[in-house]
Amino acid sequence: MRPVRDTTRVLLGAEPALRRMLNYWIATALLYLAGILLLAAQVAWGHAPRQPALLLGATAAAGTLAFYVLIRFSTALALAPGTLAMLQSLFAIGCGMGSYAIAGPMRAALLCMTVVIVAFCAVALRARQTLFVSAAALSGMGYVMWWLQARDPLRYPPAVEAMNFGYMAAALLSSALLSSEMTKLRRRMKHKKQELEQALATIRILATVDELTALSNRRHMNELLSAEERRQPPGARSCVALLDLDFFKQVNDRHGHALGDAVLREFARAARGALRSNDTLARWGGEEFLLLLPDAAQQDAQRVLDRMAERVHALRVEGLDPGWRVSFSAGLAARRDGEPFTEAISRADKALYRAKAAGRNRIEVA
Repeated sequence: MRPVRDTTRVLLGAEPALRRMLNYWIATALLYLAGILLLAAQVAWGHAPRQPALLLGATAAAGTLAFYVLIRFSTALALAPGTLAMLQSLFAIGCGMGSYAIAGPMRAALLCMTVVIVAFCAVALRARQTLFVSAAALSGMGYVMWWLQARDPLRYPPAVEAMNFGYMAAALLSSALLSSEMTKLRRRMKHKKQELEQALATIRILATVDELTALSNRRHMNELLSAEERRQPPGARSCVALLDLDFFKQVNDRHGHALGDAVLREFARAARGALRSNDTLARWGGEEFLLLLPDAAQQDAQRVLDRMAERVHALRVEGLDPGWRVSFSAGLAARRDGEPFTEAISRADKALYRAKAAGRNRIEVA
């Protein structure tokens, strides 16, 4: 299976957009192959001349391979998908003109292929480009019909060619308009999909991040705690700490909730800067915060909290009394082997209560 995957990667590339374009090319190549086989059958039954049919078949095959190379290396060649689609559609129209010119009595059946070409290429083209391709097909096939009836009116009666042109024009214009509307609808749906993805990303952020402090919220922290319980092997070390801003209610009472919110934001910014790369600080509720320290012994956690206290003490919040120093009380608990985090948090909560009872601005260990 691996050689097959490696071969597929070499032929189709690894990028999803490139693979999608080459899948369209495969479908196009199958259409060309079917056309070449039908042309060979016409030659075998005497409905088409041999030499022109061979030349047309070779041209179609060579063009198909050339477009594979252009698509496969489109990034290096700086060819946009729209440009490639336009070139392929014009080449297909040229092949259709050649087929009509040599098909003899079977030529009317080829008109449907012209409509298929326009509809097929409209998938990758803009509305105006689709109309341009339709006009090119109409002009090119119309010229071939005029040239055939002018060169040999007995085999190609002018009235018959005029009727063929009329049917083709009606089918092409209808198909172009329908394809144009489908393209517009597809683009609107793509835009709506992008808006939905952005909305989902916003909802995902709101579901995990506290809007005021930009820290993890309680819901997300609970998910992290559950994941950490499942991840940690027996004997692994980790700690939790509950933090509470000292005398925060007085800030709200004296200066208002707007300044209280500013204190919370500044605390979160300063505290985040003291964390290790794998630590998580979450707003647990109001002015209370929960700190998760995975793979940390008690002394490691103590050092993190000491750094945090140092940074928080240095805070200067505009509008706050100059003599007021922001501080916090904390209760630290090392998780015991196999202990649920809820129990460790409960012990940290009791240690926090002791820190507040002992005068605040301190760290108590459970």
